[in-house]
Amino acid sequence: MKLNRRAIFGTLTASTLALSLAACGGGGDESGDGASGEINASGASFPEAYYAAAIEGFAEVNPELNVTYNATGSSTGKSEFGEGLNDFAGSDSLVGDDDGVEAGSFQYLPTVAAPITVAYNLPNVEGIQIDQETLAGIFQGDITAWNDPAIAATNEGLELPETPITIARRSDGSGTTSNFTTFLDEATDTWTLGAGDEVSWPEGSIGGEKNTGVAQVLQQTEGAIGYIDLADAAEIGLVTASIENADGAFVAPTLEGATAALAGAEIAEDLSYNPLNATGADAYPITAPTYILIRTEYEDENVAAGVKEFVNYLLTDGQALAEGANFAPLPEELQTQALDALNATIAD
Repeated sequence: MKLNRRAIFGTLTASTLALSLAACGGGGDESGDGASGEINASGASFPEAYYAAAIEGFAEVNPELNVTYNATGSSTGKSEFGEGLNDFAGSDSLVGDDDGVEAGSFQYLPTVAAPITVAYNLPNVEGIQIDQETLAGIFQGDITAWNDPAIAATNEGLELPETPITIARRSDGSGTTSNFTTFLDEATDTWTLGAGDEVSWPEGSIGGEKNTGVAQVLQQTEGAIGYIDLADAAEIGLVTASIENADGAFVAPTLEGATAALAGAEIAEDLSYNPLNATGADAYPITAPTYILIRTEYEDENVAAGVKEFVNYLLTDGQALAEGANFAPLPEELQTQALDALNATIAD
């Protein structure tokens, strides 16, 4: 079944996203012994489509647990987590010193991964290939027209117009921005804007709130180029570029490319990992992870039980829903490690 996630999520405010969820207990147990009550979360918009699919699947098992997920962006989710305003947070980027997590220690739990696409709006021009250094030049404003020799060099046979390039980027603090700029910072010698949830973009760039906002800029602006999750790009039919990977191959943003990138990623002790610019001829180079942040201590046992149950579902039965939402499921080793960490962090 194809999900219309905007029908499910609406504007992703607490009032529109209070959905009844079910307890899975790891294997779809319908015994009725699952958690009940209410838990709330906020954070990354990047995994929105996956969480929408998981919420719909989870709701079929136990309607007694109500979960609210407000897709505010990674920075806000992390900040609200630190202030004690949510029970768990979604983030595509790691926690930094300025993210306000003074409310206690936490555990990263990876859920899925997906390509960050480089989408563009050039009528009748498809199949563009962009090497890493040229991509950096475009997004820091050094390359300003589509027929620039640097773009033409990797697109022999394509008729590139003189159309000016408009950069479409996030206006809010974003894990998508963090992963995209981290890729450019680590993979190229020419990137000068740094990396993080927010950077100082060139004058004339256009910001959009959340991935859906960037999608709107791309749709409405001929000549625009932007970075956006695969789910949003696919849902509205945006044209995407193939990006040069670490092996020098130009790879389109696909789940197969993301899975290949995951295979080459090293897993840290805290379960964070970096699939960006992973080696392998088939690896899509801008593959981003996404995480749930859970607390190591919860004052309310019912909240703890609800968080554990929902996240357990994401890591078990919910993994089967990932591909349908344009996300790559976790490799088996990482999935097992995440489940072990969940069980160790929130004991029964």
